[in-house]
Amino acid sequence: MNKKLKFLLFALLSLSVLFVAACGDNEAEEEGTDGNTEEETTDSDSEQDGDAVGDDLDGELVVYSSRNEVFVQALLDKFEEDTGVEVRALHGADPLQVEEEAANVQADIFISNDIGGLEYLNQNGLLQGGEYENVDTIDEQYRAENNEWVAISTRARGFIYNKDMMSEDEVPTKMEDLLDPKWADVENGYVITRGGNGGMIGNVSALRYEWGDEKTAEWVEAIQQNASGILEGHGDIRRAVGSGEYAFGLVNNYYYHQQLEEPTDNNVGFVYADQGEGEMGAIANAAGLGMVEGAPNDENAKAFMDWILQEENQLEFVGESLEVPINPDLDPPFEDAVSVNELQLQDMPLKELGNYFEDTVSLIEDAGLDLELR
Repeated sequence: MNKKLKFLLFALLSLSVLFVAACGDNEAEEEGTDGNTEEETTDSDSEQDGDAVGDDLDGELVVYSSRNEVFVQALLDKFEEDTGVEVRALHGADPLQVEEEAANVQADIFISNDIGGLEYLNQNGLLQGGEYENVDTIDEQYRAENNEWVAISTRARGFIYNKDMMSEDEVPTKMEDLLDPKWADVENGYVITRGGNGGMIGNVSALRYEWGDEKTAEWVEAIQQNASGILEGHGDIRRAVGSGEYAFGLVNNYYYHQQLEEPTDNNVGFVYADQGEGEMGAIANAAGLGMVEGAPNDENAKAFMDWILQEENQLEFVGESLEVPINPDLDPPFEDAVSVNELQLQDMPLKELGNYFEDTVSLIEDAGLDLELR
């Protein structure tokens, strides 16, 4: 399999959404409540911030995005309204496109539902750093060394389960639990995504960091053999678990919140993985953005980075995705959310995902989990 095909399979994060994700038609349904501005941000403050960023700007801004359009377009419209800059967006883009255009740069900003893709571009010198206003509201572990990329919202992995079919104490609590073949005998069993799904690729990359390749390959083989179903995306999983087709499934946490909002089939629970003492913590990923090296509209791109880091616009970035803000001072803009500070997360800088970016798809395929549905 050539490098481009491997990457394009990985880049299914542009479906969503990609946290998520976005996942094509499935990801387009990932929607909860609108993000609200923090109470301490007054209308006048907002206007002053917008005016400050918009001073002396004109022309256009070209944004490439692998994040679902549902989560991105309102954000871009707001920037256009605040600054007067015309925004041209290419939705469904992937990092490989930015790499292919390096000799003739077209994009100013790249928005990603996965930090692995951003760090891949960074490692290849395709993103530009900067000292952006308010960047210190994002912890250093959630941005590149020189702010070549900055993460804004995050999600964590775990197990959505049908409360009519199993109790919480029957649900796996660790990723390692799925190595046990007993799950093949659970009534209705469990369900996973195909191997080429972005969330699955990020999950496997994190396990490679934690366990090494040999044990991770065993894990991939186990889930391929023991899962009762392999579906296209996480939206399919949460609906199938909600309807009772499967007892539980492996998803990002925001899919649980999406299922709770369904008018029916919403008697579901969620267990964050690896939260016990001495355990590795939940696997996390994030959505973020970076300025493209050689951006044709560099002043507008810098202004966009400053603008996005205003707290009201960080919440706008989260929007209806049901992810949670990485900024610990911002409350998640929907009910019953678990903030990033309340979870035990894997002790892995997100930039490490970039180190595994190219090889994880090969490991998944070699271990026997189809990248695409067959």
